[in-house]
Amino acid sequence: MNSHYTTFAAGQLSVGIAADHGGFELKQYLTGMLCKAGHPVTDFGDGKPEPGDDYPDFITKLARAVAKGTVARGLGICGSGVGASVAANKVPGVRACLIHESFSAHQGVEDDDLNMLCLGGLVVGHAAAWELVQTFLCARFSGEERHRRRLAKILELEGALSEGPS
Repeated sequence: MNSHYTTFAAGQLSVGIAADHGGFELKQYLTGMLCKAGHPVTDFGDGKPEPGDDYPDFITKLARAVAKGTVARGLGICGSGVGASVAANKVPGVRACLIHESFSAHQGVEDDDLNMLCLGGLVVGHAAAWELVQTFLCARFSGEERHRRRLAKILELEGALSEGPS
């Protein structure tokens, strides 16, 4: 990983985090690491590892906060990360992706203005997850014209879809 992706400025970004029982342990670990790194963290639940909980209940609260700008970036965790990604992307204004490797963790932000990272708590280990989170949080949207043009098309698609079938 490039060194410029591993350095945080203390308090640089507010981070929201949410997980179901499958991601609870990883959520707890990442919350501690984020706080230690100086990031303000808002925990959207679950507050305990409850086997009967459902990831949409926590992930959509986080995704709405990301979309409103209440938190700068979001981390959604479930067992595989797939359900968290699906649920998060149902919220207009959220660009969430399941990522388990470093290139996409920064490229997704730089090119696609990714604002939510999804992880699989039963798939990725603590050290790898922390590396991915650091990479994701340190990356910045490039603002290049071609990327802005593509994002405008995504926003247009979101608006058309929210109006219902045509």
